[in-house]
Amino acid sequence: MAKQVNQIRRERAPLSRDRVLRGAVAVADAAGIGSLTMRSLAQELGVKPMSLYHYFANKDEILDGIVDLVFEEIELPDPHGDWRSEMRRRANSTRRALRRHPWAIGLLESRTSPGPATLRHHDAVIGALRSAGFSVELTAHAYALLDSYVYGFALQEAALPFEGPDTAAGVAEPMMEQFPVDEYPNLVEMAAEYILKPGYDFGNEFEFGLGVILDALSRWVPDSGRIKEMR
Repeated sequence: MAKQVNQIRRERAPLSRDRVLRGAVAVADAAGIGSLTMRSLAQELGVKPMSLYHYFANKDEILDGIVDLVFEEIELPDPHGDWRSEMRRRANSTRRALRRHPWAIGLLESRTSPGPATLRHHDAVIGALRSAGFSVELTAHAYALLDSYVYGFALQEAALPFEGPDTAAGVAEPMMEQFPVDEYPNLVEMAAEYILKPGYDFGNEFEFGLGVILDALSRWVPDSGRIKEMR
């Protein structure tokens, strides 16, 4: 009954660009980006497929729009704040957004027609690094390094067969039973001494890696705010 009520409400709500995009995100969240077609989107919205073309010329324009919606969810760094804190906040916010929308991991940097939220995001990150004293070249290096880590971690996290604290053991223990312990001593040690311990959460690795990267980048920003020469 609840499903029928929601369907009726969707059919009665007036169609708009924003409603189309929100519907597209819902489809992708539920079944992945591969499930998003004009037909599946029209079904989600309770409309005819042809009505979608009044707002978007094709699926590519919809993809541009939903990528922009994901960027809207990511917190912008403050160029006047401590750059390390701002990059950490932005990285964690990005990771949370990608956990909500794992289909977006491969799309955030793929669009050639970025929307306003996407452009604001990039401009704010660049501005925060430049305000910290990074040169244009080092800003590009730092931005690429941070995004490679954040997106890579999000991709790995989304692919894991477990999620959250105390869930790895249920997957790892049966796996370990399938291979000879004496042939893989390092793997067994890692599992027994770390992964299978109570409270283990793969997500905690994110903060460790992010800290290493921020520490390394800090080498180029002395207290004076001027960048050290690259060696």
